[in-house]
Amino acid sequence: MSTSAPDRARTTAAAPRPGPVAPRRTRPSGGRVALHATLAVLSLLMVAPFVWMVLSSLKSRAEVTAYPPTFLPQDWHWANYPDALGYAPFGTYFTNSLVIAVSHTVLNVVIAAMAGYALARVEFRGRSLLLMLVLGAMMIPTFTKIVPQYLLAKTMPFFGGNDFLGRGGNGWLDSWWVLIVPGAVTPLAIFLFRQFYLSLPRELEEAARIDGLGEFGIFARVMTPLMKPAIATVSLITFENSWNNFVWPLIVTRSEDLRVIQVGLAAFQQAERTLWEFLMAGTVLATLPMIVLFLFTQRYFVQGFATAGIK
Repeated sequence: MSTSAPDRARTTAAAPRPGPVAPRRTRPSGGRVALHATLAVLSLLMVAPFVWMVLSSLKSRAEVTAYPPTFLPQDWHWANYPDALGYAPFGTYFTNSLVIAVSHTVLNVVIAAMAGYALARVEFRGRSLLLMLVLGAMMIPTFTKIVPQYLLAKTMPFFGGNDFLGRGGNGWLDSWWVLIVPGAVTPLAIFLFRQFYLSLPRELEEAARIDGLGEFGIFARVMTPLMKPAIATVSLITFENSWNNFVWPLIVTRSEDLRVIQVGLAAFQQAERTLWEFLMAGTVLATLPMIVLFLFTQRYFVQGFATAGIK
């Protein structure tokens, strides 16, 4: 006996519907537990020097040099921070480091983005050779370039009393030029931008050409706005390298007005003694900008390194 359509509908509506299936909880394997334990121990080892530095900056001079050392300070000397700032013109050092780091970051992002786009998207003769030169420049150790860069800065024509042959004066030495220009662009930034531009679909470029955009319009209005992970990655790396640079500013500057914060920290290291409590306090203050910058850009930074090698 067949049932009518209304009867089937009432039967279907009256039947209980199955509820959501609860996900099965799987116990973590032994290998996964060991991996997490290892990562936790490594994380503690990585953060331990920073914690020790912060605690040492709050100790007295006798306590910070005592043996055996103590972990927590007996008396919290918060006055170490204003005393350290008053010991040397750290306001000037901080401003100089900030100006140099921001200049390097802006110039490196702009120039490296254009170079990376050209190597990834523009067809021209010698592009592969230029890419090989960029990769080769990445393999040159930093300290092997200091002497050639110093000689180029000292013999820069028409600067610092030099003639057109670069003789007779100091060139760019002890000036803002020598602090900003040598770090204006890095091969690593060019390579990272090239990898990111290669990961973008070709259809975006073709659609922009159909709409009448030129090459620079495609670069500035279509491709680059999609490069937030690359821009954040290059900006953070460039700012960190520039902010922590010590050797180059120490070699090429003599004026107190051009000292950077990393060189200024050496004021606490005297011939007869080292003011460890002030040195630790100044180092904590010098580290804070990088921590804040990383906290704001870590999402793009991790995404950038995760996707840089896709193509």
